[in-house]
Amino acid sequence: MDQLKTIGAKPASEDTIQHIKPRVDPATLHHRQLLDGAFWTKIPAYRTVDEATFLDHSWQAKNSITNPQKLLAAVQDLVPKAFYEDVEQGFHRSPMSIRVSPYLLSLIDWSDPYNDPLRRQFVPVASRLLPDHPKLTLDSLHEQADAPVPGLTHRYPDKALFLSLDTCPVYCRFCTRSYAVGVDTDVVDKVSLKATEDRWEAAFRYISERPELEDIVVSGGDSYQLKARQITLIGNRLLEMPNIRRIRFATKGPAVMPMKLITDTEWVDALTAVVERGRKLHKEVVLHTHFNHPNEITAITKRALDGVFERGIIVRNQSVLQRGVNDSVATMQLLVKRLGHCQVHPYYVYVHDLVKGVEDLRTTLQTALDIEKAVRGVTAGFHTPTFVVDAPGGGGKRVAHSFEHYDRETGISVFAAPSVKPGFFLYFDPIDTLSAEVQERWKSPAEQDKMVELAIAQAKANQQASARASSVR
Repeated sequence: MDQLKTIGAKPASEDTIQHIKPRVDPATLHHRQLLDGAFWTKIPAYRTVDEATFLDHSWQAKNSITNPQKLLAAVQDLVPKAFYEDVEQGFHRSPMSIRVSPYLLSLIDWSDPYNDPLRRQFVPVASRLLPDHPKLTLDSLHEQADAPVPGLTHRYPDKALFLSLDTCPVYCRFCTRSYAVGVDTDVVDKVSLKATEDRWEAAFRYISERPELEDIVVSGGDSYQLKARQITLIGNRLLEMPNIRRIRFATKGPAVMPMKLITDTEWVDALTAVVERGRKLHKEVVLHTHFNHPNEITAITKRALDGVFERGIIVRNQSVLQRGVNDSVATMQLLVKRLGHCQVHPYYVYVHDLVKGVEDLRTTLQTALDIEKAVRGVTAGFHTPTFVVDAPGGGGKRVAHSFEHYDRETGISVFAAPSVKPGFFLYFDPIDTLSAEVQERWKSPAEQDKMVELAIAQAKANQQASARASSVR
């Protein structure tokens, strides 16, 4: 009986709860602390801009920065002349067009612009540029090689990428589609992917004739730039195809111009209607966005995404791992937690593609491996991103730690993608992160070939050893 009395102990409400973890000071929950107020008034050009004007997406688009002169007119005496000259030279050497929204410009710390993580992503400075890796190409992912019709990439068995247009609300320096997105620059003549219904019709016809296709990513460019009627047209055409089960509208917009989700009700209504129609047809329509740094998420962002969430629209995020932007454990952990706070599911973190003109932003594969290990476990699994390498040459997305071989000395990693394409796909760490001796080897084409051949041979040997081990088991 005494034992039974012990088991039937007093209710928890009658005792003091025993906390097995130290109490958390709410002030340390930084992911909930979002920039608020009229922060844009610190920029000289926006000092008299009221909230209603700043939240007008049309005003944001009209006043976007597209050249060094507009940048200088906006920030004025916040930067020294030497920095402005550095930017001007950087503009001429950039493969990407330049377009920065007033919202984004207001989030940059202009007292330390060289080290600001947002400036690094969108405003080039010549003094920080590094030579391109010798194995880099303009379309390193071979999207055009896998395009049966212009602007439609069919690489995976059941998924296709529909590049609906070639413009964006802002232009990222690190864009993997610098071969097409934006206007021509001093260093790149762009492939034209204009938003024309004739071009779209060819894509729709191809998709309808491929019964294995079930999943379409509507990107560009950026689906934020599509008119409301175009969202309706594209969404409904795809939903009406019996084979299509999933549609993703991809956009950088919520990270760089979130007010569109607040003030462009026609666009949001059009997206909502496609989502709701899809749900009735038992088809999934979602929004995929692209936040890279926690400073990109403000109280305006939260308000915009709360409105999307109220409409029942699922939002997922894809980040790009970038040097000096989000390549630290603390930054990536905060980004993941802050996205979760806004009901955005962190989906992927891409190891930076081999893109022209942005070698200063690329990291090593090892950096991704180390950060993923530290991020996993800080929040729920469905809010934990998978770190991937989009394999150069068209191998598709490979989990970062799934390499067949990784030589940290030469910086060469080798991936296989048996469900996508035969052969091996190579990723290369930035040369400036390697030893001085290996950097010298990379200057010689003959040495480059030797390093690549050795890496592939080792990958083959590793595959064979794994196959032998499996057969023994």
